Amino acid sequence: MDATLAVEVVIEIPKWSFLKRGSLGQLDFVSPFPCPFNYGSIPGYVGLDGDLLDALVLGPRLRRGERVEVTAHGAVGLSDRGMYDDKLVCSRDPVSQADRERVVRLLTHYGRCKRLLNLFRGRPGLTRCEGWGRAEDALRRATPLDASWSGPVVPF
Repeated sequence: MDATLAVEVVIEIPKWSFLKRGSLGQLDFVSPFPCPFNYGSIPGYVGLDGDLLDALVLGPRLRRGERVEVTAHGAVGLSDRGMYDDKLVCSRDPVSQADRERVVRLLTHYGRCKRLLNLFRGRPGLTRCEGWGRAEDALRRATPLDASWSGPVVPF
């Protein structure tokens, strides 16, 4: 059983939204599929891709900009153009094995779609879901946010 961690998540993409926004609020792309969970970031940490550490929040739809205290139950790794990035999987309720499998399945599909978008944009590199991992490991890989961070260094 995974240990759990309390985290604050700022929602960037409400559940069922078609608009993919970045941590600074910019529109990255319009998806042909709605996001099946709330998606956002942990404001105190920078992930390996140079952007705020990603988090998805299971449960009911939340508002864009809303800050929620939730538990990080695990993380899913995603390589995007060869850059590994963690996505914390968070919820107020326990996360079942079925929830884990659903999240990995959805992020595997997202990786395939993002790979096509990257090809269209001329951005090469491996893009795929790397599977389920521990939230503690994802937080250890992240860097605490400091005053020098002004946004992602890689265009998305």
